[in-house]
Amino acid sequence: MNCIIIDDETTARAIIIQLCSNIPRVTVLEEFSNAIQAIKYLNQNDVDLILLDIHMPDFTGFDFIQTLKNPPKVVLMTSDANLALEAFEYDCIVDYLVKPITLPRLEKAFHKADLTRIKRVENGVSVKKNTLSTGNDLYINIDRRLIKIDIPSIYLVEAKGDYIHVKTEDQNYTVHSTLKKIEGKLPDSLFLKVHRSYIINVNKIIDIEDNSVLIKKDVIPVSRSNRPELMKRLNLL
Repeated sequence: MNCIIIDDETTARAIIIQLCSNIPRVTVLEEFSNAIQAIKYLNQNDVDLILLDIHMPDFTGFDFIQTLKNPPKVVLMTSDANLALEAFEYDCIVDYLVKPITLPRLEKAFHKADLTRIKRVENGVSVKKNTLSTGNDLYINIDRRLIKIDIPSIYLVEAKGDYIHVKTEDQNYTVHSTLKKIEGKLPDSLFLKVHRSYIINVNKIIDIEDNSVLIKKDVIPVSRSNRPELMKRLNLL
């Protein structure tokens, strides 16, 4: 994956370059101290991902994104955790990193960018995010508030019209989104789409009978096409 770094702090750029050097599949093509230099570069070159600082003199990271007609995927970098909500407004943003950035966290960001790029190729379009995932947490946008959910606590996601119901051990949430959008935010190791309207946490299954599974008190239908994959995921005796 080819990327560029945009950050007005020399030390910050050096740290990110050093971290990227430990990720074999990542190549840092260029680094820029301001957005204007980066715009000139992008007018003549294609990149897969931009590692972008938000707070920069004259041009903020959000200002920079707005100048690009077809921006590549963007990972935001900032010391301010309170700007995540504004990140929901941009389709190109795949992750939001709070400084200081660690290697494992940066690797997760690149992994998300990879998944997003693959899904975009498969679907032929990019989708607007109403969820943002950071590590084991999922942030959902409800009434312009960011609600943090512990991903392993989710046991069921159900689609109903233009909304999805996210059910957790402690509370249920209704989000204006689609099943496809949240599916890309949930780890494959825990979750499986078993029906066009349902995603389940496989570890939360209590019982399986015929073409349905029992999770908590919910009986979830399993489509014929998804049943083989479900059976593969089970530790059968």
